[in-house]
Amino acid sequence: MCACCPGNDAGNVPDLPQGQCGTPGILRATRALIRLDHLAENIVLVKQKTGAALCMPVKANAYGHGALPVAGAALAAGAEYLAVATLEEGRELRKGGIDAPVMLLSIALPEEIDGIIAAGLEPFAGDAEYIDALEGRAARAGKKCAVHLKIDTGMGRIGCTPGQALSLAARIAASRNLLLAGTATHLAVSDSPVPEDRAFTERQLDIFRGTVEGIKTAGIDPGLVHAANTGAVTFYNDSWFDMVRPGILLYGYSPEDSQGKPVMAVKPLMELSSSLVFIKELRRGETVSYGRTWTAPEDTLIGTLPVGYADGLSRRLSGRWDVYAGSGKEGSLRPLAGRICMDQCMVDLGKDSGARRWDRVSVFGGKAPHAGIMAARLGTIPYEITCGISPRVPRLYLA
Repeated sequence: MCACCPGNDAGNVPDLPQGQCGTPGILRATRALIRLDHLAENIVLVKQKTGAALCMPVKANAYGHGALPVAGAALAAGAEYLAVATLEEGRELRKGGIDAPVMLLSIALPEEIDGIIAAGLEPFAGDAEYIDALEGRAARAGKKCAVHLKIDTGMGRIGCTPGQALSLAARIAASRNLLLAGTATHLAVSDSPVPEDRAFTERQLDIFRGTVEGIKTAGIDPGLVHAANTGAVTFYNDSWFDMVRPGILLYGYSPEDSQGKPVMAVKPLMELSSSLVFIKELRRGETVSYGRTWTAPEDTLIGTLPVGYADGLSRRLSGRWDVYAGSGKEGSLRPLAGRICMDQCMVDLGKDSGARRWDRVSVFGGKAPHAGIMAARLGTIPYEITCGISPRVPRLYLA
């Protein structure tokens, strides 16, 4: 059932009103189905495993899944915190009625700080200049800003050195208009089973643990202590501290063990689907699409899907991906034929296919291989696949 348009079946959605499903009018053939029930199950699984508070990252439009619907579903399922990367992402949540704590993971420009204070976001900070800027703007607004001290233990991105952490924690704690809400680090290779990477992660955790203890020994409350991303939630029980921040794990993609098998039984949220809008006969020796890179080895049926690289289906998958076409016992995985176009792609249905015009087709997810497998095929990560699904693809939320 569509969570935003009750009464419409997800597999055969007619005209839909304007709302979470996308733009007004007819829902186009190509759509991303988002399983919010899978999100709830994934959150429960992680919370049961770690026993810690949970922060749900909803940056980058919730990794392409839709920030507001995902944020609401995550909070309903037990997430205590949300996290964004930009001020505008935080503002979108506030405008959408989200009043839960929201961390701002990236460093903002000085001219954005007033907006951070006004939206009640909780920024990461890792240097005196930025901390003082937050203090000054919060004082001017007559508000208190919750801050998370970011310690760089080996990521090499943002954050103070471990040696600077105590003085900065003291600076925040002594401020009238700042609150040390948390102390955090980020792990660079926690999802890697390589021994050298495991040793590096253990060193990061040792450094972080010792630094936090130093802050506590000085009589300063570090607030929520948090470090664990997806890999750490999966492999490092001693990384969970007070709160965990798994990203892609909550969206349904687990790190693999040394045998290449997923470690946690999370479920992917997104299925990209489309419809067979045209079917034609192709004779042996005839070609398909730009460049004539694909030639029919025998008489066959070619189906056209209105989905292409402008929708996020990478052109590099041309001739390298199978979609699920047909229904019931007649459905099967069928290969893409020829180059993927901007707005369309073609599928070799075979000469005895049971597929019919207007049939739904799973491009990834559902009965087709999921985005993690697509990512591996492309030599990338599932984040890039889901984040890359174009805004012109309507999101349909299933509860």
